[in-house]
Amino acid sequence: MKIKFGLGRKNINPELPVSLAGYFNKRMWDQVLDDIEVRAVAMKSGGEYAAIIQFDLLCVNIRLYKAVEKEIRKLNLKNFPMKNILVCATHTHTAPDTGADPNSDEYIRFAAARAAEAFDEAASELCPGELLSGMTQDHRFLFNRRYWMKNGTVLTNPGKLNPDILRPEGEIDPQIPMLAIRTDDGLKVLITSIVNHTDTIGGCGVSADWPGFMRRALEPEMAPGAMVLPLIGASGNINHFDVTSDMDQTCYGEAERIGTGYAGTIRKYWDKLEAVSGKGLICHARKVKSKPREIDPAEIAEAEEIVAKYPDIDVFRPESLKDLTSEDLAKGTPFALKYFAANLLKQAQKSDKPEFLLTCIKFGDSAVIASLPSEPFVEIGLALRKSIFKNRLCLVTSHGNYNGGKGFGGGYIPNGWNYGRGGYEDTPRSNGYSRSTADILLANWRKLAEKK
Repeated sequence: MKIKFGLGRKNINPELPVSLAGYFNKRMWDQVLDDIEVRAVAMKSGGEYAAIIQFDLLCVNIRLYKAVEKEIRKLNLKNFPMKNILVCATHTHTAPDTGADPNSDEYIRFAAARAAEAFDEAASELCPGELLSGMTQDHRFLFNRRYWMKNGTVLTNPGKLNPDILRPEGEIDPQIPMLAIRTDDGLKVLITSIVNHTDTIGGCGVSADWPGFMRRALEPEMAPGAMVLPLIGASGNINHFDVTSDMDQTCYGEAERIGTGYAGTIRKYWDKLEAVSGKGLICHARKVKSKPREIDPAEIAEAEEIVAKYPDIDVFRPESLKDLTSEDLAKGTPFALKYFAANLLKQAQKSDKPEFLLTCIKFGDSAVIASLPSEPFVEIGLALRKSIFKNRLCLVTSHGNYNGGKGFGGGYIPNGWNYGRGGYEDTPRSNGYSRSTADILLANWRKLAEKK
């Protein structure tokens, strides 16, 4: 399939004090371990235009999305309506917070302006190329992080070598679908969809995490000026921790191990990529409305009891969250119990209804890129790839567009059957969405898939 394309990228390292995102506590950045970017690829085929803008950030919340939209509208590029532009993030936990941090407003303006610059660069001059596709896989670095325990409940991150672990609760998805654009100079664009969490480093250093290592390993071996876009698949219940090993997996070296490992797997396959069949690309978009998280009276009563049990613990002072981790919830520490109970009671007072934007980019008759908001569980991505788009190569990107609209900074999207078993992804603190959200998203994707 013939396609025209353009590329743009800009550095988005923070310049002012701002907290890093993704943890319970505030972490003011203190160094740049490696650069973070915003990347843009603009595409045209068969008279239709599409684009992907990808940030090395935790997520694209509504504030960042609206800021990007505002900057792009200033460019007056009429061939690229916002419905044809997919804005997503790599979910790195070592990048600036675009949510609650007091300095996030200024960083959002900065990042949105840089995104518009990258997009303008990409859209200004489109060059001819050939679209290729293929699939490889790598099992080495991903694990379902929710485990059935001997007491009959499920725990998230139960700890390495925990003797009470029985088995993982759910699946993994090791397959890596790929799209690429080849020119006379060689591979110029490589878009991958990898199912794994982007949280291997910890600390207060700015980093693109393992997707950055993967990208930096692959791009020098491609054509001059080439770009890799590492889309993050549905990985809300997936991470890199091997609970059967005691090796340190929270460090900068772990990001390098995983990123260069994925790069090696992809490099071995890219000579086998084949031309995408059919002509032209087609974009569809659909706004989806859901409901806020249902909280029943029994949950409220239990939370009130926990809050009353620990009157001397203050869970809302920023400094008190310094050492809180997901493993604290698994252990049931008093602080973790009260923290999640207090947040449940706060969530019960909210009435905002989440709204999502799904973006579909179809290539010819054999490939598609499909967006999902926030942090969907792996089974949701598998349903998209293996059922809804079973006749196409499907690249899923989570953290696509905005994560639920006003009042929703992000959150996990479990399957209906995950609720009530345990773990923290289905708690109101970590998931403000209705228990039916996964089904609502997939039902709307079935409608999008049917559009011509």
